[in-house]
Amino acid sequence: MAVVVHHTICDLYHTLQLPVEGEPDFTILSIPDIHHEIPYSSPALRADYFSFILTKDGSGVYYLDDHRFPFHSRMLYFTNPGHIKSYELQEANEGYIIILTENFLREHVHSDVFDEFPFLLAEIVPPKTLSEKKFEEYETLYKQISDEFERSSIYKDTILANLFVILLLKIKEDFWLAYNPKIEGSQNSRIVQSFKQLLEKEFRTMVSDTGTSRRPQVKDFANQLHLHPNYLNAVIRSKTGKTINDWLTGRTLTTAKSLLRNTRLSAKEIAFKLGFREPTHFNRFFKKHTGTTPTAYRKHREALR
Repeated sequence: MAVVVHHTICDLYHTLQLPVEGEPDFTILSIPDIHHEIPYSSPALRADYFSFILTKDGSGVYYLDDHRFPFHSRMLYFTNPGHIKSYELQEANEGYIIILTENFLREHVHSDVFDEFPFLLAEIVPPKTLSEKKFEEYETLYKQISDEFERSSIYKDTILANLFVILLLKIKEDFWLAYNPKIEGSQNSRIVQSFKQLLEKEFRTMVSDTGTSRRPQVKDFANQLHLHPNYLNAVIRSKTGKTINDWLTGRTLTTAKSLLRNTRLSAKEIAFKLGFREPTHFNRFFKKHTGTTPTAYRKHREALR
């Protein structure tokens, strides 16, 4: 199955064959307006944006990675970046989809938006069925957002952001007050697992490489996972309690110690193998985190044999 990668909201517009101006970070679409022929099956895609879907009258199936979620009328559903997703519409008479980027969230909603709304980092979120009363509340809010989106105003992004905060607060109150991303991450986090696999692969390559390596960066892992670097770092920090740089530091130290214990490579050779441009940088890094120099560490380990 071919997977389409959407890095921007413009990519989605092009896939849907809709006109678009500029590079939007926020949009809201009416589901019947974008799908004139029902039933409809979407292509599989991996998107670097958030989607919040409110279905008033319709039915179908959402596919998210290896999960299948049937949906029907009066349902709320959202997806976040990085997953392979598609959907089938069997009926779609009325509904809305809000699409926005991490950049919009950080710039207009909250700079630490994932601390305020940690459920945005949820790996898999099944659709939520709403009572008639709750649905009316959400529908009213979606219509307000849609009306403001169509207006021209110098305060448009600010107004949309404030209305969207209300939506996030309602979602948090109604569904995710007890959500704990660290518990979820320790149980089954596809993004965390994929990151750890890439981390191990990266350091295995560095150790086996005969030349000089380059130290991996957050953006290297983000590119391979088709995620924004800030979002990937937020997911890893939220679900593991450590940033990507923390993971890189720890993996660099364990690899350096292993090479010092088990090989005859000089500290200089190890420094270059681990991506340090200068041996002095490696020496400072190692001493900062262990309290001793690489040479002293090796001598101490040899004395214990």
